[in-house]
Parts: sequence; structure tokens; C-alpha cells
Amino acid sequence: MSKTQSPLQQDAPVDRFHLVANHPLVKLAVPLIVLTIAGFVLQKLAQDVDPAHVFAQIRAMKPQTLGLAVLATTASYLAIAFYDVISLHAIAPGVVKPRNAYVIGGAGYAISNLLGLSYLTGSAVRLRAYVAAGVPFSRAALALATSFSGFWSGLALLTGSLMLFHPAGLSAVINIPPNLETLTGAGVLLVLAVILILLGRRGRHLSLRLFGARIEADLPNARTASLLMLAGAIDLLFASLTLWLLLPPDLGGNFAYFFVIFMAAIGLGIASHSPGGLGVFEATVIAGLGVGARPDLLAALVLYRVIYTLYPFLVAMLGLTVSWLWARLRHVEMPQGLSRTLVSPLIPPLSGGIALISGVLLLLSGSLPSEGSRLELLRDVLPLPVVEFSHMTASVTGMMLIILARGLYRRLTRAWIVALVLLAAGLVTSVARGLEWEQAFTMGLAAGVLIIFKDAFYRVEGGSVFELDLNWFLSGVALLVAVSWIGFFAYKHVEYRDTLWWQFSWHGDASRFLRGELVAAVVLALIAMASLLRARHRPDGPVDIPPSVKEILARSEDAEAALVLMGDKQVLVSEDERAFLSYADTGHALIALSDPVGEEKAGRALIWQLRERADQMGRLCAFYGVSNRYLPSFLDMGLSIVKIGETARIDLSNFTLDGPKKKNFRYAQSRGARDGYRVEIIAAAQVPEHIDALRAISDAWLAQKQGEEKGFALGAFSESYVENFDCAVLRNPEGEIVAFANLLDGAGQEICIDLMRYDLRCPGYGMDMLFVGMILWAKERGFTWFRLGNAPFSGIEQHRLASFWNRLGALIYTHGERLYRFEGLRNFKEKWDPVWSPHYLASPRGLGVPRVLYEVNVLISGGVRGLVRRESKSPKS
Repeated sequence: MSKTQSPLQQDAPVDRFHLVANHPLVKLAVPLIVLTIAGFVLQKLAQDVDPAHVFAQIRAMKPQTLGLAVLATTASYLAIAFYDVISLHAIAPGVVKPRNAYVIGGAGYAISNLLGLSYLTGSAVRLRAYVAAGVPFSRAALALATSFSGFWSGLALLTGSLMLFHPAGLSAVINIPPNLETLTGAGVLLVLAVILILLGRRGRHLSLRLFGARIEADLPNARTASLLMLAGAIDLLFASLTLWLLLPPDLGGNFAYFFVIFMAAIGLGIASHSPGGLGVFEATVIAGLGVGARPDLLAALVLYRVIYTLYPFLVAMLGLTVSWLWARLRHVEMPQGLSRTLVSPLIPPLSGGIALISGVLLLLSGSLPSEGSRLELLRDVLPLPVVEFSHMTASVTGMMLIILARGLYRRLTRAWIVALVLLAAGLVTSVARGLEWEQAFTMGLAAGVLIIFKDAFYRVEGGSVFELDLNWFLSGVALLVAVSWIGFFAYKHVEYRDTLWWQFSWHGDASRFLRGELVAAVVLALIAMASLLRARHRPDGPVDIPPSVKEILARSEDAEAALVLMGDKQVLVSEDERAFLSYADTGHALIALSDPVGEEKAGRALIWQLRERADQMGRLCAFYGVSNRYLPSFLDMGLSIVKIGETARIDLSNFTLDGPKKKNFRYAQSRGARDGYRVEIIAAAQVPEHIDALRAISDAWLAQKQGEEKGFALGAFSESYVENFDCAVLRNPEGEIVAFANLLDGAGQEICIDLMRYDLRCPGYGMDMLFVGMILWAKERGFTWFRLGNAPFSGIEQHRLASFWNRLGALIYTHGERLYRFEGLRNFKEKWDPVWSPHYLASPRGLGVPRVLYEVNVLISGGVRGLVRRESKSPKS
């Protein structure tokens, strides 16, 4: 690779597309664009509709129609719940009882349909519930992936059937010749039939190469796939039927045409990240039907929201609340064999949904006119300023509850406490701003349910409970936009004037709405900015190292343990001060570096202490670069053990420069001596006298690399760190230092190099000469081992039956030379005839592995760009 060409410039177009598609700005822009278009469409289409007529249409809806819609929703959710029953029976038979899988699956989908972000809510909690029930993580993840295929295969079945029989009206959406439509529908169904035949009775193992990477997966058998397809078809059929039954008679005549519009609305709703696709779904349906926003159509959409979204969530909330309370009071298993451990993962997102609904109700009630008779009654009791203040407080409380839903989802104790305070405030303001007894009762009921779930919120964290990530920010924006649109729609008869903002009167509902939405928007913006600043915050200075840590280091034979002196990691010290564990907090995970240092028994206790701390903080917990010494403890925690490379150490007891492999090192030693270069070891006490020269070399080295200092598992140049160690230097004939390396001492048993840097005055053979000098010096001083460092992804088994992460690591090692010199680094170390020992990553299972590896990369190199920037330069590195 040339010095001027970055690895990123050599990526294939698909790689660049992947980088662009996953860029935070793109992930932010796409949902916002969809939301903006939806808001514009709704505003344009509904400009001639009178809000009073919409409420009248809602009240006029026939009870039997509402009953049929409820039955259709029930049928849809019964089919949804079957996804998990079918897939678990096929992937992990006998582990979870079918009725338990049915309850967990149905409740999980009810929660995710309310909150949106189904991959982060419903799927995640179902996965945790099944793992808690004893399903191995890989099996549970495969079962959920298999269940998701039911949606797509069911959609293909319905779409193919519609195209095959091409009922009247379908051509208005799919504008192709009837014969081609029939042929396409038959082709879709034929493909489904061929897939089922190929799957057969035993399923198949899929193995294919895509973009240079091999992808492998176990596919279900034909019976499982057929049942999932049937469940998916029933789910989609009855979901669409729920809204179709509520439509006005003149719009509900052609179900085939409506079904295509319905599916398009669901797809755009998912892309918007709005909870349940709120606003986007409605705009798509209205635009697709092409009749404008009529009062009866808007009424049907409002009722659909209540029936299909709120009704299943309330059923799930009631069932889980009763079960949880029963188990808490009786200290026995829940009804129907549901254990508290199995249901526990569902409680946090359920509580988040409760907070979300409560917040939306507070915002929504402020967007609608108050009931006149109640306001008149209130007028005789409270002064106007109290009512105005209550209205604004309710808007702020509503937005804070929406944001707080994320904290409840993360099981944070303080989020639970703050939620109760906000619900109490919502109860008071609901009464004070308009005697809204129904809403006050809802706030009290929500608080009561959260009190019942108190035991589920046990995590303590130092950060703010009002913290947003990108997905939750988008959800907050979507909800605020939707509620604001409803408010502008409700007050469309009021002509906008600047004076509305500061008009205070008993009948100034429109003014109160404007002020309330503005305050809610300001609260959302401030919390989003604070979250962004917290995400970018890094510790300003090094962490103070307890004196006991240096005492433990003096007794430790692990030379690399001295990296703790960098001060960029936090330290856990055992109560008896016989061991310590260094770790970093990334904001998402607590990641320990290497094994605990010190006595094994104390180290084992520290491992569990860090695991408990991570659990209390709602973080992942992982251990990076560990040996096999503590593997039983990591397995007891349920962590996944992944080999991430090998460590090379030279056995100094029989080291020699003889042999063909070391001819270049012999040449460097003899050539350097002839040219007047010499290696010198500067004792730690004298290093401060040379620190300026060492810093100049380090700065020059960084300038060559056009990079920044690394950290966590690698040292960085700082006076407080370098001055702890002896330092090997290479001097030129004039006596100037042109290269150096600091030497980490493991109790006189092991020596390890960390920083190795040089400037442009260093000859090409200079670093080899420095290496030889250090090794021979260590051998003369009686050290047993000279540690050369790690070779990432080296020695990983590539067998097709190895774990997925092992095969992926082997793939990176073999084909990742453009990103990092994996094989070249190992070949260099191999020239010294070292002893290789494996090192591992102990990480949460499944997707926790790549997440932790990414976090480690950020800790060490600042991300992928930091890695390739440093490694794509000078061939001396």
C-alpha cells in the first residue's frame, strides 16, 4: 500500500455505501425528512376539515363496528404471538412452554407496536425473557430471526395471491397488464412453494459468499416455514382488516386496493422512527386513498390508533401487572407457570410505555380546547395565573415523561423515582388547569402500576435520567410534531396573530396551546443538547492511582499490568488490597483490561464486583485481552468467550541470535556497531533528565504517522507515565537519542515493551538493533520472559463448525490487510521464535460481541478512522 492512499479510499462502492448509510447524519435525516413530508401532507389535506365534525364522527361510530374492529385486532395479535411459539418449538424444543412463549411474544409485540423501535424494545425484551427461561442465546436469537421471517413470507403470500387473482381495483395501485400481473403473482407463489420444497423436513444450512464474506445460517424446515407464513398472513390480514372495518362505507369497498396502501403506510411508519409510525402512517393512508382528509376518515384513523395500539398494550399491562403482583404477594410462581424471572424483562419497556402514554396525554390535552363548564367551575376556585402556570407545567411534565421512558427502559432507580414525581405533578396539573378528572385518574393509575413494579428498577447510574440517544430523540420529535399538528388542527378556526403568545384569559386555549408546545420543544432541545455534550465528554485528567496498586504491581509478574499507570482507566481494588482490576467506562459498557492483577481469589471477587457494578449502572460488562486463568468465572457469568488473538513471549533462558530467521537482527547489530550506533538502558530515576529529548522523538513519530495517541490497551507518551520505567534508547555516533522504548518490569520475571518511537534520523535497521539490545539486556539481568506483544486475530480456528465470531475473526485476519497489518505483525514476531499463548474477549453473547469490540476500538484508537490512519503510514511501523 502506498503511503498516500488510505484504506478507506480502496473500499468497494458497497463499503462506501454502507459507511454513508450508517452515518449518524443520514440516520437522523431520513426519519426527519419522512416526518416533515408527512406533516406537510397532513396539514395540506386536512386544511378544510372542521375538528368538531371529526369528534362527531367518532361519537357516531356504531358499537358493532367497534366490536368487529376489536375482534380483528385480537385475531391479529393472536397470530403475532404464534410467531414465537412456532420458532421456539423448532429451534429450542421443550425449553419454553408454548403458553409461556405465547404470552411473552404477544406482550412483546404489544409493547413494541406502541413504542416503535421494535428491534430495541419488543425483540430485545423477548430475547432476554427466553434466555432467562434457559434458551441458549444463539438459539434464542435464531428463533427470533426465524419468527421475523413469518412477516415477510406472509406478506409475499398475500401479495402473490392478490396479483394472481387480480381483484378489481388492484390495478389502480399495480398498474401493469392483467396477464403480467397474473404471471407475477403466480411466480411469487411458485417461489414460495420452491423454497418450502427445498427446506424439506429437516431444513437447510445456508452458506454463501457475499461481498467477500461468508454468511452461514440454519434455515427452518418446511413445516415451520409454512406455519410462520400462515401466521404472518393472518396477522397482516386482520391488522389491515381492523382499519378497513372502521373506514367510511364508500372507502372500504375495495379491500385489495386498501391492503397495498396499508402495507406502504406501515413501511414508511417504520422508517420514520415515530412510535407506532404516528403521523406518517395516517398521512400515507389519507394520501393513498386519494379522497383528502375527510372527518369520517380522520375519525377512523383515530379509532384505529386506540384499538390496534392502545388496546393490546393495556391488555398486556393488565395481565403483567396482575401476574407480577400475584407473585410478589404470594412469593410463588405466576399463574399458568410464568415465573417472575421470565416476565421480568418485559416490565421495563412496559413501564416506559406507561410513561410515554402519560406524557402524550398531558401534551395532547394541552393541544385541545378545555371543556367550558369545567373551566367556569374552576374560575371560582383558582386565580388565572395558577391555571396558566399549570398548563405550562403540564406540557413540560409531559415532554419529560416521554424522555424519561428511556430511563425506565434501562431499569434506572432514579428514573422510577422521577417518574412517580412527574406523574404526581401531572395529576395535580390535570386538575388545576381544567378539572380533567379522567386524565388525573390515568396519572394516578400509571403511578400505581409503577409502584407495583418497584423491584424491577434497581440500577444506579451516575449520569442523568433525562438522556436521549438518536432513536429516542427522533421518537420525541415525532410525538411533539404529531401533538402540535393536532393542536393546530383543533384551533384552525383561530386566526394566528403575534398577540396570541402573550394573551392570558380564561378562554385563551389557543394561546395556552402555543406556549405549552413551545416550552415542550425547548425542553426537548435542551435535553438533546445536554445528551450530546455528555456523549462527547471525556475525563479531563488522569485517574488517581491508589498507593496499593503500585504495591501490587511490584509483586506482579505480569509486566503489561503496568499500563494501569497511564491513568486512563478506573481501578477496582480488593478489600484486602491484594489484587486490583483496571477498566474503562465507555458510557455503554464497563470493559476491563486483561486479568485481575494479584492474588487469584481476590481477583475472582473483583470480576464479580465489576459485573455487579455494570448491572447496577445498566451497562454491558466485558473483559478484554484475558488469559485462560479466569475463564471458569466468565463462563459462570454467562459470558461468551471469543479468541481475539495471541500473545508472543520470548523464552530468554534459551534465547540465541543463531539461525536463519534472525540474520536480519544479526546484521542490524553488527552494522549499527560499525556505524557508531549504540543501545543504552536509562534507569527510571534518570529518565526525567532525558524527557525533553524523548518527547521530541515521540512528537516527530506522531507527525510521521499523522495520527493521535492511543490508549486503554496501549500506552501514550506522557511524562507521568514514561518516568515510571527504565527506557531503552538508540544513540547515533554524535550521542543523540534517535529512538527509544520504555520497558515495563514484571517483578524481575518478565519484561515488556510498550512505546517504541523514532525520528527521521533513525536508520532503517535502527529498530531491529534496539530490539536486539533490549532482549540481550533483559537476558543478562536474569529475566525469564520478554513479551513482544499481541497479534490480533492470530491463531483463530477457521473450521466451518467453529463459532460464528471465531470464523469472522479468522476472515478478518486473512483478508483485513488493507485495514491493519495483521499477518505482517505476526510474521515479524514469529522471527524471534516466541512462545504463543491465546488471549480472549469475555463478552455478553450475540450482538454484545461486536458492540464491545467496537467500544474497545474506540478506547484504543478513537474508532475505525483512528485505526486506519495510524496503520496506513510509514512501513517502519
